[in-house]
Amino acid sequence: MSQTIAIQLDHLTRLDLSPVKTVVDPLLQQGAIASQEQTLTFEIHYPRDPSDPRELSEISEVRLWFVRLDALYPWIPFILDAKRGELARYTAMLVPHQFSRTEGIQYNPEALEIFVMHKLFILSEWLKQQKIPAQFRLKSMAQLFGYDIDDSFFELIK
Repeated sequence: MSQTIAIQLDHLTRLDLSPVKTVVDPLLQQGAIASQEQTLTFEIHYPRDPSDPRELSEISEVRLWFVRLDALYPWIPFILDAKRGELARYTAMLVPHQFSRTEGIQYNPEALEIFVMHKLFILSEWLKQQKIPAQFRLKSMAQLFGYDIDDSFFELIK
C-alpha cells in the first residue's frame, strides 16, 4: 500500500524531518520496514510565483531538506516508489543535473555514477542487516539509472 508524506514549507525551512520520522521510525522499531519496499512518495508544498520556472530540485531549501533526509536515512531509496518517479526525483535533489522539457532530467554522469555506487554500498549493508535479499534489488535500482552491475561486484562487497 502506497504511503504519501506531505512536506510543508515550514518543514523545509526548518529542516524538520518529523513527517518522515513519524512514519519511518515506527516501521523500523516494529521490524516492518521490508513490507514498505517502494511504497513511499512525497507531496512537497512549496509555494512559488507562477512565473518561477524552477523545478523543485532547483530550489535550495527543498534540496537541503533532502540532503538532510539522506544523511539521516541513507537507505531511504529502498522505500521510495520508483514507479511513480520518486526515486528519480530524490536523486535529482542530491545529484547535479539539467532539466530539459523534451528529455527530462539529465544527471551529471560522474556525479550520478558516484551517487549510484554510494547507494549500492549503503543499501547492500543495510539490506543485510534487515535480512532482506539484496542483489536483485540493487541490480534493479542501478538499472533504473542505466548501470548494469555484474554479479562479481557483489562478491567484492560481501
